[in-house]
Amino acid sequence: MELVRQPVPSFVQLAAHPVRWHLLAALSGSDYRVREMVSLVGEPQNLISYHLRLLRDGGLVRATRSSFDGRDSYYHLDLDRCTEMLAGAGAALHPALGRNLAPTTLTPATPAPVLFVCTGNSARSAIAEALLRRSTDGTVDVISAGTRPKPGMHPNTVRVLREEFGIDIADQHPRHLDTLADRRFGTVITLCDKAREVCPEFGDDTRRIHWSIADPAADGGTDDNTYPAFRATAAEIDTRIRYLCETLTAPT
Repeated sequence: MELVRQPVPSFVQLAAHPVRWHLLAALSGSDYRVREMVSLVGEPQNLISYHLRLLRDGGLVRATRSSFDGRDSYYHLDLDRCTEMLAGAGAALHPALGRNLAPTTLTPATPAPVLFVCTGNSARSAIAEALLRRSTDGTVDVISAGTRPKPGMHPNTVRVLREEFGIDIADQHPRHLDTLADRRFGTVITLCDKAREVCPEFGDDTRRIHWSIADPAADGGTDDNTYPAFRATAAEIDTRIRYLCETLTAPT
């Protein structure tokens, strides 16, 4: 019986190259700029850029313009897309390997404190705090703060958490990052390119992660006009939270 040759799944083709695999591994933990990946992977910039382009063309990696320096970009690994393509690659080898199992919820015995940081603490970091607390049933000590906190929560932050996730933070107020200077965290996650540049260190044992997420309130306008941006931001953060839960107790 002659074996029928099947095309090699696209994920296998993309991930099989050592440089691309190292890039995927790096981006699975945080968003990075090209020059940072040069240091992490240990390859010249032209080679890193070439392989990033292939990963972008393959739909595994996305780039967003930095809100801190518009000449720069952050690269982000689309973990949902990776999950889909991995399942497809498994199914191409054997049908039983294509089962797409949902990520499990973290229930650590000793939760590591997590801090989310953005500029105003009125949207992105507040949403992340609420969603991580919800995803872990309150077993993780989680808090959020801003480098330049707003006077109050953005109305659409309160609305999107209530309408999309059933979470009420109407009584919550933005917190200044300086008030947490004496605390220690297992993981610090910046969700704002500007906040990343000024976020202080919290000790050598702290895992630093960056999510380059645009401010949904940046364009201003009425609450109704900006609400779709808040829904999209909350959905992206919710996706990232699902994958974060699997790594909070993993070795750094």
